[in-house]
Amino acid sequence: MNRYAITGLGIVSAQAIGADGWLDAVRAGRAIDHREPIESFDAARYPGARVAEVRNFDPASFLGEKGLRTLDRLTKMIVVATRQALEHAGIKSGGRFISMSPTRVGFCCSNAHGSVEAIVETDRIALLEDPRYINPSKFPNTVANSAAGYASIWEDLRALNVAVSNGNCGALDTLSCADMFFQTDRADAILIGGAEVMHEALYMAFRRAGFCGPSSRTVLGEGAAIFCLEPEDIAADRGAKIMAYVTGYGTAFVAPTRASQVVAPSKEAMTRAILNALDAAELRPSDIDMVASGVCGFDLMDTPEKAAIADVFGDNIAVCAPKALVGETLGASGAMAMASALGWMQSDQAVNFAPTLISGHFLKSPSAVLVTSIGFYGNASAVVMQRS
Repeated sequence: MNRYAITGLGIVSAQAIGADGWLDAVRAGRAIDHREPIESFDAARYPGARVAEVRNFDPASFLGEKGLRTLDRLTKMIVVATRQALEHAGIKSGGRFISMSPTRVGFCCSNAHGSVEAIVETDRIALLEDPRYINPSKFPNTVANSAAGYASIWEDLRALNVAVSNGNCGALDTLSCADMFFQTDRADAILIGGAEVMHEALYMAFRRAGFCGPSSRTVLGEGAAIFCLEPEDIAADRGAKIMAYVTGYGTAFVAPTRASQVVAPSKEAMTRAILNALDAAELRPSDIDMVASGVCGFDLMDTPEKAAIADVFGDNIAVCAPKALVGETLGASGAMAMASALGWMQSDQAVNFAPTLISGHFLKSPSAVLVTSIGFYGNASAVVMQRS
């Protein structure tokens, strides 16, 4: 894989909206605040429910009032994060392209569950009322790649537009897609990342599966994290400020042993994905300072991931859990972990790793971070990030 520069970050999260606020929150190590009441659904039906929501999210303050009425929450978050990333990267200013042609900027975003909000609303109207009452202007939101398409429409991105659906690994997998499109000269910059939003149906499904609830340490979250990714030479030629480099990507899959298995995380797949990423980056395990893991508090998922990390790095590597900051954001989780790594790598001051550190010791900003994500269905992905 080629070496790519991250030149911009747009983020909508439970911690902050916008790159500056996010980076400050990561360095300060602000853990999830469970004291706030749940706003996205009536939590009275779910005793002990805990979620990490994006509060006070006002898309109109970023996008204006016009055109928002038919957009769902997922689309609004993605569009806001995309606009922020383009401005942060210096590709746009005041809504206008200033350093690239829109025909050379693409978009590739992960979302594991689509717009549950739009799907549930449509189904309820069809089943409880009459299909004739379904709002045709909102129906497109039920399509899996709709939010990604709206991001390109709103920001006039005329190169490729891709939606990735690969569960928890999807956000890291957008890097592989971007690498392919860069190597075929489809774009000079590609917005990559992931998004997921909270909804009662989503929470209920994971609660019934035992993934979250009063007896679980897992907290479901929501948000969108979008990065501007560019080939190193293009970023240098236009004088872009480089936040970090992505130098390696690896993925692997091990099929469940039984067809009936709903959750089948694989230690072998995670190990292979890590080794593939290190090989692509031409690094040894000893070159990595820290692992930004996908650990979420659900032992069935965490145990094989921790074991794979220990197999490759031993017991002394510092392992962090970015989900302690934003919760389990599913299709956005890999992007949130990459955004956390940016905060850690870019700091010249002391960083508070305490809320996220689950093993090892680390007190300074890392130069090389491995981001890992293990999937529910035997898949696993890993990305190497290095300081600029």
